[in-house]
Amino acid sequence: MHTLTGVRRGDQYRALGLSTFAFTACFAVWTIFSIIGVAIKDELGLTDTQFGLLVATPILTGSVTRLFLGVWTEKYGGRLVFSAQMILTALATWALTLADTYTMYLVAALGIGLAGGSFIIGVAYVSRWYDAGHQGTALGIFGAGNVGAAVTKFIAPFVLVAYGWHTVAHVWAVALATIGVLFFLFAKDDPALVERRQKGIRAPSLAEQFAPLKNLQVWRFSLYYFFVFGAFVGLALWMPHYLIDVYGLDVRNAGMAAATFSLSASLFRAYGGVLSDKFGARAIMYWTFGFSLLFLFMLSYPPTDYIIQGKDGPIAFSTSMGLWPFISILFALGFFMSLGKAAVFKHIPVYYPHHVGAVGGLVGMFGGLGGFILPILFGAALDLTGVYTSCFVLLFGIVAVALTWMHLSIRAMERRARGTELDRLPALPEMEEVHVPGKTELPRVIEDWRPEDPVFWADRGRRVARRNLWISIPALLLAFSVWMVWSMVVARLPAIGFDFTTGQLFWLAAIPGLSGATLRIFYSFMVPIFGGRLWTTLSTASLLLPAMGIGYAVQNPETPYLIFLTLALLCGFGGGNFASSMANIAFFFPKAEKGNALALNAGLGNLGVSVMQFLVPIVITAGVFGAMGGAPQALSDGGQVWLQNAGFVWVPFIMLATAAAWLGMNDIADARASFREQSVIFSRRHTWLMCILYTGTFGSFIGYSAGFPLLTKIAFPEVNAINFVFLGPLLGALSRAGTGWVSDRFGGGRVTFWTFAGMIVATFAVIMAMGAGSFAGFFAAFMALFFLTGVGNASTFQMIPAIMGREVPRLMPELGAEARRKQAERESAAIIAFTSAIAAYGAFFIPKGYGTSIAMTGSPVGALWAFLIFYALCLAITWAVYTRPRGLLHDIEHRSAAPAAAQPAE
Repeated sequence: MHTLTGVRRGDQYRALGLSTFAFTACFAVWTIFSIIGVAIKDELGLTDTQFGLLVATPILTGSVTRLFLGVWTEKYGGRLVFSAQMILTALATWALTLADTYTMYLVAALGIGLAGGSFIIGVAYVSRWYDAGHQGTALGIFGAGNVGAAVTKFIAPFVLVAYGWHTVAHVWAVALATIGVLFFLFAKDDPALVERRQKGIRAPSLAEQFAPLKNLQVWRFSLYYFFVFGAFVGLALWMPHYLIDVYGLDVRNAGMAAATFSLSASLFRAYGGVLSDKFGARAIMYWTFGFSLLFLFMLSYPPTDYIIQGKDGPIAFSTSMGLWPFISILFALGFFMSLGKAAVFKHIPVYYPHHVGAVGGLVGMFGGLGGFILPILFGAALDLTGVYTSCFVLLFGIVAVALTWMHLSIRAMERRARGTELDRLPALPEMEEVHVPGKTELPRVIEDWRPEDPVFWADRGRRVARRNLWISIPALLLAFSVWMVWSMVVARLPAIGFDFTTGQLFWLAAIPGLSGATLRIFYSFMVPIFGGRLWTTLSTASLLLPAMGIGYAVQNPETPYLIFLTLALLCGFGGGNFASSMANIAFFFPKAEKGNALALNAGLGNLGVSVMQFLVPIVITAGVFGAMGGAPQALSDGGQVWLQNAGFVWVPFIMLATAAAWLGMNDIADARASFREQSVIFSRRHTWLMCILYTGTFGSFIGYSAGFPLLTKIAFPEVNAINFVFLGPLLGALSRAGTGWVSDRFGGGRVTFWTFAGMIVATFAVIMAMGAGSFAGFFAAFMALFFLTGVGNASTFQMIPAIMGREVPRLMPELGAEARRKQAERESAAIIAFTSAIAAYGAFFIPKGYGTSIAMTGSPVGALWAFLIFYALCLAITWAVYTRPRGLLHDIEHRSAAPAAAQPAE
C-alpha cells in the first residue's frame, strides 16, 4: 500500500494488523450473548422480554459509546483508548459470571457493550496511517474484524456444551484482556497525534470535532450504516432463534448456519474497501442497495399455499424456501452488506478528514443502534403479524428508503454541478459535495435576533419563534406526562401484588415532585450555557430512562422499593424540563407577545398531566405492545392489567420529540450567558417574592395534580375517581393556555391578585364539601381551583418581564438602551426558570402535606387549611408590592404613567 510521507510501510502494517486483530476479538465479545444468552435465560427463568433486554443491552451501549470513543481517539490517540477499552470490557465480561441477580447481569452487560465501541476507535486510528486513495482498502480490511461474530458462533456453542457458559465468558475475557495489553505494548501512536504533540498544537475542542454533524449528509450516511451494519448485527442476533423456530435446528447447527451469514457479512468487507477505492464508494452503495432489495424480497415471501380453480378442478400447490436456499441467499445478502459497510466508511475520511472520530462515531452509533432496535422490531413484527419473514419485510422497507434518498441526493447534486441534461453527463468525481451549505445543514445559532423590531419580527422573527414554540410544546407535554405518571401508577401497585404501605405510596407520588423541583434549579441556567436547541434535545431524550424503567419494574412484584424510589427520582427529569423550556421560549418573543407565548408553552405543556391521566387508564387495559411489552399482571379481583404500558406508551413519542428538537429548533446568540452572569438574579428582591407567588399558582396546580387521584380515593372511596381525575389538570392547563392574553391586556399583577382571592374561596369550599361528605361539591370546588391555578400561572409569569423592565434601568443606570433591553430579557428568563423551580416543590409538599395531615389528625383537611393561609399571604404580597397605588406595577397596569415609564427597557 501507499506510504504517507514519513510513515514506514511496516508501521502501516503493524497498525492495521493489530487493530484488525483487536477488533475481531472485541466483536467476538460484543456478540457473546447470541450464544450464552440462551443458557442464561434458562438459568434465571427469564421472560422473552427480559431476555431481549439482556441481549440488546450490550448492543445499545456499544452503539452510544461510539460517538464519545471516536472523539477521545481523535484527542488522545488510538493506542491508549483502544487498550483501555479492551481491558475494561474484559473486566465486565468476567464480572458477568459473578452476577447473581438479573439487575447485576444488566449492569455487566452495559460494560460488555464497550466492546462495540472498538470499531470507531480503529477507524479513527487506522485512517491516520493511510492516504485517501488507500483508506478504503485499509478500513475494509480492518472492518473484516466483524468476523468475530462468526468466531463466537462457531466456537462458543462447543465450549458451552462441554464446560458451561461461565467458561465461555472466562475464556473470552482473558483473551480480550491479553490482547489489550499487547496492543498497548506493540502499537504506536498515529502520525497525526505524534505531529501534534511535537508542535505543541492543542487537541481539537468538542465543538470543533462535532461541527460537521450539522450537515444533513452525515445523517444520510448514518441511515446507510443503520442498514448495512445495524441489520447485520440484528440478523446475527436474530438468526439462531429464527433457524431454530422455522427450520427446527438445534442450537449448535443453528449457530453454524447463522455463522455463514456473519462470515460473508464480515470477511468481504476488505474486498469492499478495494472495490470502493477502484470504482468509487457511491457505485458500491448502488450495488449494495440494489441487490439487497432483490434478496430481501425473496426472503420476505412467506411459505404460502395456493389453490387455482382449473378446468378439471382445483389445482393446489405451495411455495416455501428450503434451508439450503435460505442459507445461500442469506450468504449473498451478507456479501453485499459487507461491501456496503466498507463503502460507507470510505466516504467519511475523504469528506471529513479532520473529523473522522466525530462523524464516524455518529455514523457508527446509528449503525450500532440498528443492532439494538432491529431485533426488538423483529420480535414486534412477528408478534403483530405472526409471520416469521416479517423481519425481512421490515429491512426491505429500510433499504428502499435509503436507496431513494441516496439517488435523489445524487441527482440533485448532478443538476447543480452540470445542469439538467443528465443522460449526456460523463461520470462525475466520486467525492463531489452532495449537501448544499445553508439549505441542507441543520439549524444554526441565530446571531441577529431583534424581536422588538417590528420589521424584523414580521419578516423573519415570528416564523422562527413560532416554529420553536410548537416544537417546544409537545416536548414539554411529554415531560409533564412522565413527571406525573407515578400519580397514576402508585394507585395500582397494591392491586398487582406490591406490598407497599400507604406512607410508601405517598412517598412514591411525592418524590418526582421533589426531584423535579430540585432539578429545575439547575435546569434554570442550562439554556444560556448550552443553548436551547441542544438542551431541549438532551433533556427530552433523558425521559426515556424513567419511561422504560417503569415499564420493566412494575412487571415483577419482587422489584425492591429502592428501585421504585430511584425511578420516581428519575421522573423528576420531566419536571426539570419546564424551567429550561420556559427560559428558552422567553428569549424568542417580544414583550407584547411574551405573556401569551409563555402561557401557550406552559399551558399546553401542563396538558401533559391531563393527557397522562386520560391515556394511562386506557393503555394499561390492553397489551398494545404485544409480547415485546411483556405479560399482563393479575389483579386482586381476578382481572388483568398491563401496567408497564404506563411507561412504555411514551417511548416512541419521546424519540420523535427528541428528533424534532434537534432538527427544528434554534439557538439565540444573545441568550448565551455563563452561570456567573445569570446569578445576579439571586440579589434581586423580586426573584424571591415571585418565587412565593408562583408557588401559590403553579405549585398548587402541580401539587393538586399529583395528589388529586389519591386524595379523591381516600376521601371518597366509593367513587371510581380514576376515570375523571384528568379533568382537573386538563382545565388548569387549558385555562393557562387560554388566558395569557388577559394578563397581556389588563396586567399580570391585577389578574394575580384576583386569582388568589378566588383560590381562597375555592379552597374553603373544598373544606366545607369534605366536611359535608358531598362529592359533587368537592369536585366542583376542585375544578374551580384548577381553573384559577391556570389563570394565575399565566399572570405571574407575565409580571416578571414587566418587573425587570422597571428594575434593570433603576439598578443598572450605566447601561445603554440596547444593553438594558438584553439585560432585562436575560434576567427575566432566568427568574422565570428559577421561580418555576422553586414552585415545583408544590408537587412534593402538597401530596406529602396530605399524608402528614392524615398521619397527625386522621384527615387531609388540616393540609387544606394550611394551603388557604398560604394563599392569603400571596394575596397580601401581590397587593402590597405590586398592585396598590404606588406599587411597582400599578402605573403600568392602569396606563397612568408616562409612555417612557411604561417602556423602560427600550
